Amino acid sequence: MAHVSLRHIKKVYPFAEHERKGLFGRKKNQEKEAGHRTAHLQVTDEGVLAVPDFNLEIDDREFIVLVGPSGCGKSTTLRMVAGLEEISGGELYIDDKLMNDVAPKDRDIAMVFQSYALYPHMTVRENLAFPLKLRKMPQDQIDAKVMEAAQTLGITEYLDRKPKALSGGQRQRVAIGRAIVREPKVLLMDEPLSNLDAKLRNQMRAEIIKLRQRIDSTFIYVTHDQTEAMTLGDRIVIMKDGVVQQVGTPQEVFDHPANLFVAGFIGVPQMNFFDAQLERVGDEYVVHVGDATVRPSAKKQERLLAHNVGSQPITLGIRPEHITLTMDKDAMLTGTVDVSELMGSSVHLHITSLGQDIIAIVQTMDVDGDHRGGFALGEKVGFSFAGNMVHLFAKDEDGSNLEF
Repeated sequence: MAHVSLRHIKKVYPFAEHERKGLFGRKKNQEKEAGHRTAHLQVTDEGVLAVPDFNLEIDDREFIVLVGPSGCGKSTTLRMVAGLEEISGGELYIDDKLMNDVAPKDRDIAMVFQSYALYPHMTVRENLAFPLKLRKMPQDQIDAKVMEAAQTLGITEYLDRKPKALSGGQRQRVAIGRAIVREPKVLLMDEPLSNLDAKLRNQMRAEIIKLRQRIDSTFIYVTHDQTEAMTLGDRIVIMKDGVVQQVGTPQEVFDHPANLFVAGFIGVPQMNFFDAQLERVGDEYVVHVGDATVRPSAKKQERLLAHNVGSQPITLGIRPEHITLTMDKDAMLTGTVDVSELMGSSVHLHITSLGQDIIAIVQTMDVDGDHRGGFALGEKVGFSFAGNMVHLFAKDEDGSNLEF
């Protein structure tokens, strides 16, 4: 177990000499020529800036999840903590000890990879024992720790098998067991469930939740799957283009997204967005969406007033589960049902309204347990949403939440 501190961590991938001459001999073409490699990442004289300024304090035994789309810098950050990537700038501390120049083997960490990285010629027992043998631990202690890890993960019956005789979920359990058998201060996991099918992912998520209660390690977990992030993390760090967008508990980032990116990334299906107009009349606010008017809740009014927000064009967000459908054609907004996706206990309706696709979640059962009547494709429906459920975002480049 350990406290981990990342202070102004920076990662730059330098250009090769021929690239440097080609790029910086023609400064005005820099972005264009480097664009195919860097997407939205910043190009500097040093090279490609993958992580510009990462700051995070991780408490002892906390489970932190770094989440974001592919290429956002989350795995690079994890690898810098592991010592597998050199830190270009900033400071990494584990239990108040500076780790920038400490070798990976001396950081008292363990890492679980996406690809399992098991030794194919060794049995499960030998794979689990290998890191302990490197420490020259007595054999009786090795045997005891291997058995303890195997029992914790439910893999005792596979101890004499080789990895090729195991399923994907079993291999991942072995990979996790090899990591925890060392009793590391920090356990790093880089998308460990991405190679598993949906059922196994659900099972392994539950296993990891149980595991963190049994061992005294601090967890740093990387994923692009926001469902994993929401179910596993004590706190979530949402990243985009190497930059942290928001840090908070799963409930905080779901209820109060800091900007449009976070609002659209967290939640399945994603939040609906409307072009709208925020109007301030004295100390009161209303939002105009199409021909409809929504009055934000009293708490939202207070936060907008505290930030002295003025009248302006905005983006209004509403989650699919917060939309109420009605057959009343005089409802707040109307649209046409285009697609109906049955999800078992609910139906996801795609509705064309105001020239865009809106998703609404409708429960298939009423309070008495009876099946509700469905909505036919092409049917005209009305829908509305309450002022306490709307999210108001600025029309600036970041799409910042106006209540923050």
